[in-house]
Amino acid sequence: MASDSGTSTPLYRPLSPFPHGGPGAVTNGPIESRVLIIMTGGTICMRPSPEGLVPAYGFMDAGMATRPSFNDGASPIDVEAFPETGGPAITLKSLRTPMSRYGRHVRYAVLEFEKILDSSSIDSAGWRQIATAVHRNYMSFDAFVVLHGTDSLAYSSSALSFMLDHLGKPVILTGSQAPILTLQNDATDNLLGSLVIAGHFLIPEVCLFFHHKLFRGNRATKVSADQFAAFASPNFAPLASITSTEVHVAWNAIHRSTEIKAFTLQTDLLTAHVACLRIFPGIKPEMIDAVLRVQGLRGLILETFGAGNAPGGPDNALIKIFSDAVQRGIVIVNVTQCLTGSVNPLYAPAMILGRAGI
Repeated sequence: MASDSGTSTPLYRPLSPFPHGGPGAVTNGPIESRVLIIMTGGTICMRPSPEGLVPAYGFMDAGMATRPSFNDGASPIDVEAFPETGGPAITLKSLRTPMSRYGRHVRYAVLEFEKILDSSSIDSAGWRQIATAVHRNYMSFDAFVVLHGTDSLAYSSSALSFMLDHLGKPVILTGSQAPILTLQNDATDNLLGSLVIAGHFLIPEVCLFFHHKLFRGNRATKVSADQFAAFASPNFAPLASITSTEVHVAWNAIHRSTEIKAFTLQTDLLTAHVACLRIFPGIKPEMIDAVLRVQGLRGLILETFGAGNAPGGPDNALIKIFSDAVQRGIVIVNVTQCLTGSVNPLYAPAMILGRAGI
């Protein structure tokens, strides 16, 4: 294994049963990793229509099979996968990439969701579908790549990082700013980069890959609506990056469980009972009070100025509202509005919030 700054040698894991066998069975053919691409929707799978861009099925045949980077011309092989709906296994056609510089092919199949998800409307039910697809196919594949719309890509990767417990395989979410079927697109690089990393490097985390960089799933955020470098991880360095010749992995940053436990699925999410509120100059205490009195609210993410500061309001009315909410059992978390840095009670306003139980 190379140092963080050098070319990374893949950490091969035992492969799932396949015609070419495990890592030692090179006499029967090239070594292959087995990756399931889970297509949930998003710009990456859209195609032009008279009504504009619309989601389309048949992604592997239309967007991947005709591209040499995704298909080395070997005969397709049928594999079985379980759909997200809970039904019986279905048969999928698999293709494989050309051999990489590490002497390995990535064989992949595409599991398309029965109903394509709109990423701008996704909620905990959609996250459960994705997590279920990973969980049901966990023993049959070496890694997973999830195709997803970019609007909520960072939210989904963060949610899945908490839902997929004791993960031992890579789960990489990606998407694109332009469809793979358009002339100028970022979809090809994002998808191929995700496949290369998933199929060669044992990074047992939920990650987000975009524009040649692999981010920890719960540390990424969308920073551009139209640039290809649409995602960043301002407070945490990328886990890996791809150049024209190498894949660099920051192995010291990779999370590895210190316990031997079976992979499990956590589906009890309460996101519908949590609100986000951004403080702004002149905000009225009654506005915040109205949010904190929404029926069923259990938590509030309070986006404050700078290092965690917020106005107290006339006669500290705002602080009283926060204190009352905390007494009612509402959990309030103070986060900075800034892209980098964190909450630090250097100033009185932040200290007062902390004393109020925030």
